[in-house]
Amino acid sequence: MKRIFVAALLSLFAAAGAHPQTGASKHLTAQAQKSAWRQATDAELAALLPARAPVEKEHIETEMRTASGIVDRRGHYIAGVVLITAGYSAEGKYSHFLVIQAPVKIGGISFKPGEYVFGYTHDGDVLSVHFNVASTGALVGTAEAHRLPGTPRVEILRIWPPTDKAMFQIGRFALPYEIEE
Repeated sequence: MKRIFVAALLSLFAAAGAHPQTGASKHLTAQAQKSAWRQATDAELAALLPARAPVEKEHIETEMRTASGIVDRRGHYIAGVVLITAGYSAEGKYSHFLVIQAPVKIGGISFKPGEYVFGYTHDGDVLSVHFNVASTGALVGTAEAHRLPGTPRVEILRIWPPTDKAMFQIGRFALPYEIEE
């Protein structure tokens, strides 16, 4: 708790230009920013994520019980939910809808705030995850999610807070992320 308070004070001084940050104070500030994120509640996710996600020319129903996300102290979310794509033109290309309200790098791909969709193909111990802009279908990038060691609990989608694991968990696979402040 003391480290977070110190980091917050250093952050205020740095923002005011009072003192340049040392390497140690930059590290503490990064830790304070990381700890600002927490798991979003079911009520918060229900208020944020649409019941029917706008994907290209469709409005695809979502499965809210699969929703997962994180929120920072300023009310910015990174959240996702499974799309129910049966009967739509998604053609297996999309399986999840994402709302990103803070810059983040997922699997090495930088995302600006916006709405995205992703899908994946499975090959052994790797998922090839492709991310697209939800409104246009334009490819943003592809990343590899790797199988978690041991026998972890299967999660349809879980976005872990950066203080816990800093990963998107899809089934038994993990895709690392980092918040870009």
